[in-house]
Amino acid sequence: MTNSLSDLPPQPEPKAAYLHVPFCHRRCPYCNFTVVADRQDWMERFIEAVTVELGGLNSPRPMNSVFIGGGTPTLLPRELLHRLLDSISRWLPMATVDGEWSIEANPNDISDELCELLRKSGVNRISLGGQSFQDTKLSMLGRDHRGEQLQEAIRIASQWFDEVSVDLIFGVPGEKLDDWRSDLACAIELPITHLSTYGLTYEKGARYWSQVQRGDIMAVSEEVELEMYMTAIKHLCEAGFEHYEVSNFSLPGSSCRHNETYWNGEPWYAFGPGAASFIDGVRRVNHRSTGTYLKRIEGGESPIAEEEILDWDTWTRERFVFGMRKRNGVHWEALVDVGKRETIETIQRQIQMHVQDEWLEWSDGHIRMTSKALPVSDGLWKDYL
Repeated sequence: MTNSLSDLPPQPEPKAAYLHVPFCHRRCPYCNFTVVADRQDWMERFIEAVTVELGGLNSPRPMNSVFIGGGTPTLLPRELLHRLLDSISRWLPMATVDGEWSIEANPNDISDELCELLRKSGVNRISLGGQSFQDTKLSMLGRDHRGEQLQEAIRIASQWFDEVSVDLIFGVPGEKLDDWRSDLACAIELPITHLSTYGLTYEKGARYWSQVQRGDIMAVSEEVELEMYMTAIKHLCEAGFEHYEVSNFSLPGSSCRHNETYWNGEPWYAFGPGAASFIDGVRRVNHRSTGTYLKRIEGGESPIAEEEILDWDTWTRERFVFGMRKRNGVHWEALVDVGKRETIETIQRQIQMHVQDEWLEWSDGHIRMTSKALPVSDGLWKDYL
């Protein structure tokens, strides 16, 4: 592919794609994503609009991974979900028989009927937004399922999919370390192949952010949150999970290949409101308002609201930093081969200081974080960006 927009070396064609479905039953109090609640009247318009956007590819593009996220994709009525999956199959077919096609799902939506529809359409990996197995914690998070419902959803999904992923949140106001240990113990006993564990964050635009500012709720202390994070690493690794990325754990061979696209600095397509693509050295973001996204496509306009052309220096730095999220780190010679020479030299000088301070270490040609650096990793990267 010829790169005429930035000074990057020629970039490969994207082999991954993300499609954002913005609909939810309701907005959770910690969420500031691009979602709309209780807008069933927009669903058919969305299917038609995203099909038009997919058609902008002009020809089918074989993919190694496709990820349908949200929002809650499984909230779509079955006929509309079927139409969406058909459009994806047409425009973004799997390049190989072992390609990864993932979809996020709400535990309450899981049934044999839904799983059969997804499998027949080609989906082979399901990601459940569980967050917790404890009813009190789920209520605090504004979730509409209970712990037993999540467990049953996992059991049903595992009968249809070899790869079942679950999200868990820790550090919820009032949560104790034993509560988090209970969540981990429950997850370990269930047929789950992948776990994403996230400390609760308070993002501007989310209801929790305002409540913390007013003092209505109190975040757990940094010390407790750190202990919860380290507890997750200990318990999950002892249970046979591999800690392959800062927040992600998988059984051997079950890592999320789609997310590795982002961490490896590879290009990807993106469709739907608020979706961000990275193609040919250019980062583009669709309009975050679902209503505006629909109107733009229905009016024959581009849904893109933001565009950033990355120069070679920025791209090299970002490729290093995103790659460092992986527990095996960055293959140094591979980065040297594609990165800007002056930037590589700057990064290498900073690496030397962080190695001396025992934040980073060399291993088999990779530069990676030490265990000491994991809890504070976000604070390291400002020195590289």
